[in-house]
Amino acid sequence: MKLKNWLFYLCVIGGFSGLGYWIISRGRLLENGSEMPEHVMSESGWQHFQASIGANLAYPLAILLLQIIAIILVARVFGMLFRKIGQPSVIGETVAGIVLGPSVLGLYFPEFSAFLFPVSSLPNLGVLSQIGLILFMFVVGMELDLKLLRKQAHDAVIISHASIIFPFALGMGLAYFIYQQTAPPQVPFLSYALFIGISMSITAFPVLARIVQERGITKTKLGSIVITCAAADDITAWCLLAAVIAVVKAGSLASAGFTLFFAILYVILMLRFVGPFIQRIGELHSTKERLSKPVVGLFFMTLLLSAWVTEVIGIHALFGAFMAGVIMPANINFRNIFTEKVEDVALVLLLPLFFVFTGLRTQIGLLNEPGLWQLCLIVVAVAVTGKFVGSALSARFVGRSWYESLTIGALMNTRGLMELVALNIGYDLGVLTPEMFAILVLMALFTTFMTGPLLDLFNRVFKARESRSTLLTKKDKYNVLISFGNPYTGKLLLRIAHMLTRKSSENSTVTALHLSLGNELNHFNSVEYERESFALLEEEGNKLRQRFTPIFKPTDDIDDDIVSVSNADDYDLLLVGVGQSVFEGTVLGRILGFTSKVINPERIYETLTGRDNLFSTGYFDERTKNLIKAVQIPLGILIDKGMDECRGVIVPIYSISDSFLLVYIQKFIQNGAVHITLLDANNVMKNTLEFREAVRAIDYAAPNHINLINEPEISAIRLESFDLMLVSLSTWAQLTQEKEEWLKDMPSTMVLKP
Repeated sequence: MKLKNWLFYLCVIGGFSGLGYWIISRGRLLENGSEMPEHVMSESGWQHFQASIGANLAYPLAILLLQIIAIILVARVFGMLFRKIGQPSVIGETVAGIVLGPSVLGLYFPEFSAFLFPVSSLPNLGVLSQIGLILFMFVVGMELDLKLLRKQAHDAVIISHASIIFPFALGMGLAYFIYQQTAPPQVPFLSYALFIGISMSITAFPVLARIVQERGITKTKLGSIVITCAAADDITAWCLLAAVIAVVKAGSLASAGFTLFFAILYVILMLRFVGPFIQRIGELHSTKERLSKPVVGLFFMTLLLSAWVTEVIGIHALFGAFMAGVIMPANINFRNIFTEKVEDVALVLLLPLFFVFTGLRTQIGLLNEPGLWQLCLIVVAVAVTGKFVGSALSARFVGRSWYESLTIGALMNTRGLMELVALNIGYDLGVLTPEMFAILVLMALFTTFMTGPLLDLFNRVFKARESRSTLLTKKDKYNVLISFGNPYTGKLLLRIAHMLTRKSSENSTVTALHLSLGNELNHFNSVEYERESFALLEEEGNKLRQRFTPIFKPTDDIDDDIVSVSNADDYDLLLVGVGQSVFEGTVLGRILGFTSKVINPERIYETLTGRDNLFSTGYFDERTKNLIKAVQIPLGILIDKGMDECRGVIVPIYSISDSFLLVYIQKFIQNGAVHITLLDANNVMKNTLEFREAVRAIDYAAPNHINLINEPEISAIRLESFDLMLVSLSTWAQLTQEKEEWLKDMPSTMVLKP
């Protein structure tokens, strides 16, 4: 059969190739003596290939693709660096744009800058970045929770509107003093003053929501009110911006009146007619199976039509995209599904183009006079005073504490991406000069950058007494911290924590920590994601009658946050789990039955160089090894092999350093009524009086719960008859290096580091 197929393949390929060659030969006779140009005939094949490569590199599509590659790479690097220092990634991506622009790359590497960003390519980059902004504003609109806005409308509206009108008035006052020096020619004072005012008034809702999540205050009253204020601020600011754009484009209040009339008509149409229709479709198609391509196409058509209408009316396409997001179905399943479809393309691929496009316009080198830098400081001072002071004082007026008021002020002062959007609109409309544009971009960066340090300062000043009180309470108790990714693993860890604390619940605490990478979450789906993550633990906790405190927050570095949480608070034990994937591709994995076709290059390198023997901690992956090195409290690592219950526990004792395990043995017996089997492999207990007496004391307090075995080889023990093995980290490393045949029969294992 194979020979027949090969013969057919060769006949078809050979026959039709010969036919093609004959057609080309006959076709040359039809050329009527036409010849190739003389300069082409004189070129060698290599020269012709080089010329072709040069032409391809200069082709607009090739330039655009190269720009996208460079932009995403640099934006990711800067975003990661700024997250490492506790700043939002939007700051790093904006700085990346400035670095790729004329301020850095164009200044120090002008030839490379001209090659990567030729002037002729900028319109294409600008249009693509606008598409990214349209998708982003659509997502921002979808993430607004209007139900939350209605619940706390009174306080939120007072605070948010005060935080807009105060900086708006200060901005207009600033415009009065700097108009003649900084406004472009032919721009009326009204247009200039309105735009300076609105640039002082904007809050970045997405950045603020992310900071609230990272700080772990989403479910607190403070987090709720500040999110609501930002949402109200966002809606109000974008409506004001639409009105300002209408005035600027119209050139007069009379003409702007018609634009605003049609804009109001458009909003009414979207809320009263299009919105209910879209809501009904969303209710019928709220699952991935029912969200078919025609339905997705309808929603995208709504987005594009809304953006087009507002662009034609004269209030910018971004407002239309924002409104389209606001009227999307409120069903949380629908919004999660649709946000996932749009967010990755908008945030990862297209939005960095906008940052770089902004950076290409930002020429910090134009601020070449002391007077311009003095003006920059004045602008920053006016922006911070207006937004921070206005928000804080209004929050204090409605009854918030000074801590809450100052925190609200700091968060509302965050401008981020939304400010850059408004500034680019002003630059496109010709309201801002290049110098003023650069000053306002620096203001946006500074006010966003200062949010984190201000929040840390307020926490230190106002929370020090509360923290001391909490710490004194915790020090009297035995505190267990569980960190889990997989809810099933979290359930097992909670069960083990219960076995350590069941009868001493009044003198112990259990905390469950679940961290999620921030790019997987948005404000709208975080509550649902948290509920799903802890559902299995809540069920197990109710079954065991075990109370625990859940901690959930997004992060950009899960390992670092686990370490910081465990080291910062007064915990006595950290419990983590490792999955089967830890062992995939390793010798241990084949013994345990965890197989994979993927070869681990790092494991091969460590084995060949001998580093594996020097630094091995029992075949753990790098994440677990990092936790072992960095965590400063006792650490328990669970290797689960299907533990349903825990009645029998085996504890191998290989050296005197394993004596710390007696603390956990005692807790297991007292709280879980567990039967412990001690494997004295090297006669450690037999030859150590203190060890032997400690075991006897435990047995005296709870008779018939400890059994002693003297057996030098662990492979001689029927390990599968036990539910759990409790082993020290040093003994685990020794056992896995010396003997491996027993591993396939081992039960679920808790490896403990003192």
